[in-house]
Amino acid sequence: MPKARLATHQLHYEIHGDADGTPLLLVMGLGGSSRGWQALQVPEFSGQHRSVTYDHRGVGESEDPGGAFSTADLADDAAQLLDVLGIARAHVLGAFMGGMVAQELALRHPRRVERLVLVGTYARPDAKRRMLLEKWKEMVGHGLPLEIVAQERMLWTLSDETLEQTDLIDPMMQGFLRDRFPMPDDVFLRQCDACLGHDALARLGSLRHPTLVVCGHEDLLTPPRLHRELSAALPEAQLVTIPGAAHLVMAEATKRFNQTVLHFLEA
Repeated sequence: MPKARLATHQLHYEIHGDADGTPLLLVMGLGGSSRGWQALQVPEFSGQHRSVTYDHRGVGESEDPGGAFSTADLADDAAQLLDVLGIARAHVLGAFMGGMVAQELALRHPRRVERLVLVGTYARPDAKRRMLLEKWKEMVGHGLPLEIVAQERMLWTLSDETLEQTDLIDPMMQGFLRDRFPMPDDVFLRQCDACLGHDALARLGSLRHPTLVVCGHEDLLTPPRLHRELSAALPEAQLVTIPGAAHLVMAEATKRFNQTVLHFLEA
């Protein structure tokens, strides 16, 4: 597996497709690995954009330099990865924590970003999000059974309709129990802390990147009002709310999500 040597650690990455258009950097969210993009997004996106997936520090085969980190630190990791790959400018798509990283990447390295796609994320956590993230830290930190952790995540990320589909939910549960988190528990805790500390709301007005904000209408983890707040803070943003989908809109409404993103990138 290819790895990029950054200043303090190495990141595992993959490049998919050889399209001539602007490359697309896919930034994974809290508790996930780059494998989450492989089945549903990469096959379609890579046909039009050379697509780069990677694992955050401490995730999968990426090295953990240790210590606390912020979404800004993760954004600097992404910028260094682009340097190593010789990519001067890329479209950037990030989900939840990945969307926070994408915000910081555009703020800290504006010339590296062409267009932004922010999915299921926020500019600043409210009281409920802070309480929830602290709860997740406690659940993992106290070593609760994986089945309980998996159920908790499903309740917050999937729509009621999806949860009724046992033919989908049962394999998801078994996969979670088989694969566990793609990172040590302490890395997950530090990711939660990075999400808790993220606050870009007052700075987003300086961005001039065309931005697509995508929200599942049934999203409980990052509800539509947080997406409205995010898009209102961005001068060049458009908000798309997809009905019938919750936080995992990329999986629950894959066809519409992918088409919406590709149409925006080609606009």
